Amino acid sequence: MNRVFLLLGSNLGNPSENLSKSISLLNQKIGSVISCSSIYKTAPWGFEHEKFFLNQVLEIDTTHNPIKLLEKILSIEIEMGRKRSGKGYEGRIIDIDILFFNDDYYDLKDLIIPHPLLHKRRFTLCPLFELAPLKIHPIFKKNISELLADCEDNCNVEKLNIK
Repeated sequence: MNRVFLLLGSNLGNPSENLSKSISLLNQKIGSVISCSSIYKTAPWGFEHEKFFLNQVLEIDTTHNPIKLLEKILSIEIEMGRKRSGKGYEGRIIDIDILFFNDDYYDLKDLIIPHPLLHKRRFTLCPLFELAPLKIHPIFKKNISELLADCEDNCNVEKLNIK
């Protein structure tokens, strides 16, 4: 069994419902959802958009390898209506990023794990800290608590009182 951490993000349609639907699909198609962070409201990162994002981190057990996991995630995003324009960051119905796969490091053609921007994004680190503050990043050899303390991102990340 493989333990993975995923980041969900949505700012189009009904973001709260999009997160719930993606959790249900992940549970059906990828593995058992072990835990979910709170939902966080954040400004878009790396681009301008009029709508804020809702973000959440999940901890999941799966039998899939990283490539199969990515294939299943991309199919869930398409099933939920995500369209990629190829123009970089943009608003989206759902985005599912692989943050960690066990304690492993992968540098494959279309997939790098741990997520290469994880340590630079407060909207990723805050919900990840909630679930796994002592998880060690296999490259930086720092735990999530330390990465969050070192993070230079000053984006406002607001924990919401919804699950």
